[in-house]
Amino acid sequence: MNDLRKYLSTCLLATAALLVGASPAWAQVPLGTASAFSVLGGAVTTTDSIINGDVGSAGALTLTNSAVNGNLVYSGTLANTGSTISGTSTTPLPASVLTDLNSAYAEVLAEPCTATLSSTITGPVTLAPGVYCNSTAALTGAGVLTLDAGGNPNAVWIFKIGAALTGTGFSVVMANGGQACNVFWAPGADVTLTTSAFSGNILAGSTTGAITLTGGTLAGRALANGAVTMTGANVIGCTALPIPPSGPPGSCKDKDHDGHGKDHKKCNQGVGNGSEGCDPGHSDHGMWPFGSNDENGGKPGDPGRKGGKW
Repeated sequence: MNDLRKYLSTCLLATAALLVGASPAWAQVPLGTASAFSVLGGAVTTTDSIINGDVGSAGALTLTNSAVNGNLVYSGTLANTGSTISGTSTTPLPASVLTDLNSAYAEVLAEPCTATLSSTITGPVTLAPGVYCNSTAALTGAGVLTLDAGGNPNAVWIFKIGAALTGTGFSVVMANGGQACNVFWAPGADVTLTTSAFSGNILAGSTTGAITLTGGTLAGRALANGAVTMTGANVIGCTALPIPPSGPPGSCKDKDHDGHGKDHKKCNQGVGNGSEGCDPGHSDHGMWPFGSNDENGGKPGDPGRKGGKW
């Protein structure tokens, strides 16, 4: 009983701490109708690339040997050479989509800064949630930037950059419940990412702001007024991203201390009864290799998840 009281007391204190820090003034950046798109531009060109989510273009849309796992919405001409599209094609792109992008960009620029952003990130660097500003210079990234949510799944990062954003071999990694789609990059000029593993919503909202992705992966959205050009790149849109852990190891949402944000002790008490939904974003969806027995097609009579396998 004493252990239970101690546990509940610890959980209540931790929950209170999260609630106090969960709703700063910069907690949300509404994207409006632009949020429906994984890639959005004044014109969009892809070569040997993959996009998981919808693509929008206010001008021409040119797809070459690419795969779009979503819909196309465009106002100009569509040129498709050897590409596959799983969804529908619709014209034109509503003017409200770019209007909403520009409104979101303006709202980001209006947020008060909480910290200064260096013009060069060479990693390893870890940043807590906040509004990071570099109002006059470009940002050049390399190495690993870790964005640590501290167990708060609503944590938000905003990066206001005065000029261009450039990264080569630049990794932006989410930690402790952080969500890539709660990260907002607002450069004042073009974005060029090469062989990078990037996370967040890129809002190239300046009048001619363009995005160029060469190799690598973007988890989030590439949204621009100017052209978006992808070559050998992969964009995993927000609707396609797995649900992140909701708490760090040992937190109240991680009572079995596995770092995956949920108590799994009661998972798979029966066998052959189908998925219990114990592993959102993981084995239930085929994205985590260590699921319970029935989630992996086990046979009745076999044991469920064994200790140490998760």
